[in-house]
Amino acid sequence: MRNGKNVVYDAHGKQKKDEAVPDCNAECRIFDRLLSGRYSCRAFRPNLVPKSTILKILRLAQKTASWNNVQPWQVHITSGAETERFASTLQEAVHTEPHVSDFEWPSAYHGVYRDRRRACGFGLYAAVGIARGDREASARQTAENFKFFGAPHVAIITSDSAIGVYGAIDCGAYVSNFMLAAHSLNIATIAQGAIASRSQAVRKHFGMSDDRKVVCGISFGFADESHPANAFRTTRADLNEVVAWLE
Repeated sequence: MRNGKNVVYDAHGKQKKDEAVPDCNAECRIFDRLLSGRYSCRAFRPNLVPKSTILKILRLAQKTASWNNVQPWQVHITSGAETERFASTLQEAVHTEPHVSDFEWPSAYHGVYRDRRRACGFGLYAAVGIARGDREASARQTAENFKFFGAPHVAIITSDSAIGVYGAIDCGAYVSNFMLAAHSLNIATIAQGAIASRSQAVRKHFGMSDDRKVVCGISFGFADESHPANAFRTTRADLNEVVAWLE
C-alpha cells in the first residue's frame, strides 16, 4: 500500500480507484471487505504462523463446495526449515528439469486477457522499480516465485488424476476460500501456478504418488508491508465485460 491506500490498475496499466459494492447488508459488507482487501503478497516476514491459526484456515477452507462433494483436494504444508528445503528443491528443478505441469498450460493470451496480464505485470514492475524491457530484472523477480517470496509456509494443493479437470476446478474454489480465510485472520497469501510448472519435482519431494496432480501452491505468512512489491493492487473488469443478460 502507498499512503495507506490500495493502488489498483486498469487494463492499460493506469491507476484506478477500487470501489465497494453498493447496497450491501452487514454480511455482504464483510464479504466485500474480505474480497477487496485480499491481495497477492509478494514479500513476507520470516515469522512463523501459529499452528492454531493455520488449523483455523484449513477448517474454514474445508467447507468449500465441490462436485458431488468429492472434495478432491489434498494439502501438504511446509513450515520453516522444510519450506527452505522445498525452495532449494524447486530452484534446482528450474535449472535442471523441463517445464512439466499436470494441467495444460495457457498456450497464449489474446485481446483483453493479454491486456489484463500486461497491466498486472506492469503494475508489479512499477512498484519494485523495474523498467519496461529490463528482462534481467524481470527474470529475477520471476525467480522469487521459487523462493516463495520469503514466505515461511507453503501449501501444495493436489487433485486426484481420475477426476480430471473438474477436480482442478474444485481445487480452485478451495484455493480461493483458503486465501479468504487466511485474510480474515490477517495472514497474507499468494496462489502460485509457477510451482505447478515443476510438478514432477513437487511429487518427488513430498513422496506423492503419480495419481496426485499438482494444481498450485499457496505461499503464506505475515506480509512485509514495507516492501515495494506489496505496494500495488490489481482490479477487476466491469460487469458489462463479463456478463450477458438474457431476459
